Amino acid sequence: MGAIYILWLRELKRYTRSRVQVVVSLGQPILYLLAFGAGFSPVFRQAGLGSYLQFIAPGIIGMTVLFSSIFNGIAMLWDRQFGFLKETLVAPVSRLEIMIGRTLGGATVAMIQGTLVLIISMLFGFRPHSWAVLPVAFFFVFLVAMVFSALGTAIGSVIKDMQGFQLVMNFMVMPIYFLSGALYPLANLGKVMTVITRLDPLTYGVDGLRGSLISVWHFNPALDATVLAGVACCFLALGAYLFSRIEV
Repeated sequence: MGAIYILWLRELKRYTRSRVQVVVSLGQPILYLLAFGAGFSPVFRQAGLGSYLQFIAPGIIGMTVLFSSIFNGIAMLWDRQFGFLKETLVAPVSRLEIMIGRTLGGATVAMIQGTLVLIISMLFGFRPHSWAVLPVAFFFVFLVAMVFSALGTAIGSVIKDMQGFQLVMNFMVMPIYFLSGALYPLANLGKVMTVITRLDPLTYGVDGLRGSLISVWHFNPALDATVLAGVACCFLALGAYLFSRIEV
């Protein structure tokens, strides 16, 4: 347990030391809130669907958590390149503990960034339907962060160069985000799109966030939480297996 705590704390220190990273990581969510939240609000309102900012803000929070947690794998590549990963792997600590510590650290950083985006969304005018639902929203943020932090760790375990990781991430991250329903309602989609969106784990995270924050559910809380927890367990198991096979 000590190794898990140390690696978790190291990821937090790595994040808090880089003020530039904190500021830059908030640039894209702010741009989405301005461009989409303000730009499409009149169209969304004319369609009788209310405020688009209210609708899109949970999706932007989900996007931030997705990007931050899955790019946790990049930190592993840096550690591998500069020798820190080798020093960690030869330490008298199980690789499972190392993997869990890194994953929890990446998930915690993602939760912090998601919280910052929630605060910024409120400055833009977003309001949850009840302040009492915030713990439920943070629970879904945690689940999303664990799912994609574990996936980032798994991918970072098998890819050895930065270019390869960036290609894989660009191939995966944008489709995961755009097919999650973060930017549009999931109702009345075609059959193919319906199947694809239901295969996307972020769909259930965004639905959980949107449902808990503005009380608009496409599925239901139990299904969202169950799917995310199940996928998180699968990705953690996959990440643990791939991490255990890393050659020092």
